[in-house]
Amino acid sequence: MTNKISNLFKIQYPIVQAGMIWNSGWKLASAVSNQGGLGLLGAGSMYPDVLREHIIKCKLATDKPFGVNLPMLYPDIDQHIQTIIENKVPIVFTSAGNPKTWTETLKKEGITVVHVVSSAKFALKSEEAGVDAVVAEGFEAGGHNGRDETTTFCLIPDVRRKIEIPLIAAGGIATGRQVVAAMVLGADGVQIGSRFAATYESSSHNAFKETIVDTIEGGTELTLKELAPVRLIKNGFYEEVKKAYENAATKEDLIQLLGRARAKKGMFEGDLKNGELEIGQVASLIDSVVSVEEVFKELLTEIRELKLDFNTIF
Repeated sequence: MTNKISNLFKIQYPIVQAGMIWNSGWKLASAVSNQGGLGLLGAGSMYPDVLREHIIKCKLATDKPFGVNLPMLYPDIDQHIQTIIENKVPIVFTSAGNPKTWTETLKKEGITVVHVVSSAKFALKSEEAGVDAVVAEGFEAGGHNGRDETTTFCLIPDVRRKIEIPLIAAGGIATGRQVVAAMVLGADGVQIGSRFAATYESSSHNAFKETIVDTIEGGTELTLKELAPVRLIKNGFYEEVKKAYENAATKEDLIQLLGRARAKKGMFEGDLKNGELEIGQVASLIDSVVSVEEVFKELLTEIRELKLDFNTIF
């Protein structure tokens, strides 16, 4: 293997599955790892004992490397850190916070640390904090996102010219052509979320998966910047948010409207009207719910059909 990301994670292909809340359980993470990519458990929607259970089950389901995605805003993050260390998880992706907070602690335990950013500025700060790689996530991405609305096409080359450590591109990537485009822009690997959310192995509700397939161009929007920017499918809850803005809602009004467990209600329980349905713009390119194996087959076939030197890409 000559690819920097494949070497760093000891995987076959530099394809990382995003650690999406309510989607990225042990079944999805282990399936991606078994296909030669890097599966991630989405710790942001797990209590510490649930995370421990998923780590144990993931180890039983794959003998390949996998990791944990850890939002640093999580209230019991110290417990998650301890769970990760105790269970010897080899790779951790941190996000939504200062990379200096836990990087040294994790690296002392021999854990590879990657931080997710939405700007070249924070990519540099992450490199200075000692992370092993960064994920640069463009505005197209689903779920929580950056406030600056920088697209992947602009973000990746800007980050590439400013950092030396390996770079993973994220946001708007679901096809083989998009994987190659990201690599041409300067990425060493890619992180894919929405395409893996619409797989049989995803832990989200089947109704949410079918809604991803039904989402058309323009069917999502980045909103709630006053709280934490998030890209949502335009459903009933989104319309409530839109109406709140039209009525000059304050931050406190938005907090009250959001309430608790909206994402769980939508993605995990399948309440398509009142739930928060997080997905990327690339949903409009997703035409069916398939297996993780089929996703990899589609990606690799399309890359090879471009008649490029496969080894120079991977």
